[in-house]
Parts: sequence; C-alpha cells; structure tokens
Amino acid sequence: MTRWRFTGRHMFGVLIVMFGVIIAVNLTMARYAVTTFGGTVVDNSYVATREYNRWLAEAAAQKRLEWHLETELGPQRRLRITVDRAGAPINGRISVIASHPLGRAPDRPIDFAQVGEGRYLAKKMLPPGRWLLNITVRKNRDVAHFTRDVRS
Repeated sequence: MTRWRFTGRHMFGVLIVMFGVIIAVNLTMARYAVTTFGGTVVDNSYVATREYNRWLAEAAAQKRLEWHLETELGPQRRLRITVDRAGAPINGRISVIASHPLGRAPDRPIDFAQVGEGRYLAKKMLPPGRWLLNITVRKNRDVAHFTRDVRS
C-alpha cells in the first residue's frame, strides 16, 4: 500500500480555491456596495458646513413650537397625518415629498386634503415599497419639518 503525500500540486489547488473564495466574496460585496447606495448625502460638503448653524437654529425654533406629528398608513395605502400641540389640533398647510431611501425611484409629491381638525388624508395611494416622507407643516409664520419612514 502506498502512502499519500501532500505535493506541490495539492498546495497549488489549495491556493487557487482559497484566493477564488476571497475574490468571489470581494466582488459580491463590491457589487452590493455599488448597487445599493443611491447617491450623495449632500451635494457640496463645504456649503453644508456653512449652513449648519442655520439648520441648528431652525431645529431649535421647531422644538419650541412643540408640534407633534403622527403618520399612519390607512386602507388602500392612503397616508393619514395628524398634527397637534399638546392635544390641540394644528390646522395649516401641509406638503409631503415621498422619496425612496436609496434613490432608486423618483421623488413623489403627495397631495393631502384636510379631513378634520389637524387631520389630513392623502388624495392618492402610496406606491408599494419603503418610502422616506419629508413633511413640512406651515401655520402662519411657523414652519416645522418632519421625517418619517413608511413601508407600504
């Protein structure tokens, strides 16, 4: 009976399999990294840093308003929004832009109708999928911005 020996050919095979697995994993991860990121966070980081203090001031002003916003996805994927301050309804103008979190679908403005004191109902259905809602509520000179994540 002959004894099995580990030769250079065996080592070559081990190296080929090992590097093949590493390359396959790297290519897969690179593909996912490129196909799942939809774009930039800010278009110009220099301008964003200059605007930072203004954004902080706007956030502080919104916090002083003490407005509370609730979103709910109702029947037929129609979005419902309720806005109040300590239980008192806020009647104002509302605008909503639904954007895909990864930028794969174009942004969609959503029109709302006021259906009660501080209550709003979307006029159309929200398409299926995950959406990031950028909500702006205006009452007189007061403005509040909210962001909500919704799956329909």
